[in-house]
Amino acid sequence: MTPRPVAVLVGPPASGKSTVMRHLARHLGVEGRDTDSDVEAVAGVSVATIFAEQGEPAFRELERDAVAAALTGHPGVLSLGGGAVLDPDTRDRLAAYAAAGGVVVFLDVSRAHAARRLRGDTSRPLLAGDAMTRWDTLMTARRPLYEAVATLRLTTDAAGPRRVVEEIARHIERARYDAAPGTEEDA
Repeated sequence: MTPRPVAVLVGPPASGKSTVMRHLARHLGVEGRDTDSDVEAVAGVSVATIFAEQGEPAFRELERDAVAAALTGHPGVLSLGGGAVLDPDTRDRLAAYAAAGGVVVFLDVSRAHAARRLRGDTSRPLLAGDAMTRWDTLMTARRPLYEAVATLRLTTDAAGPRRVVEEIARHIERARYDAAPGTEEDA
């Protein structure tokens, strides 16, 4: 059987994907993996450098490949870059993963909380300049895609990582139970 993630985290910048990924992986005793880190490892440079030197299309191609590889080879918690859901192939892969019982968590965050978390952050190339105006534009385009691929949506505004991790862990257990042989009602 091909290894697959225990859970996949999607959501906008400042939703807490990286933090939740680390805490959830530790909680479940598995490895955490971030596809942005995978892209950087393949490219040998930072995401910001890829954007600056090669442009967003080059980054998205590397990202699509990183997500495809991780969805079929990573048995832990997987965190996707905020724009990964823009790619139709990635959305199809996430839909297939979810249809097979996988857990895709949309970590949502309000504009107000995102603004607090992004204050002073210059590491995100798509949010350069007026970060919140750009964040609003990203969310308008991406929210329907996050919602479409998710099997669970959690708002991270006031919830600390521990509370979010506990809710995801409960959802994973329910998904495992539902997928176990003999747990479905006979028709």
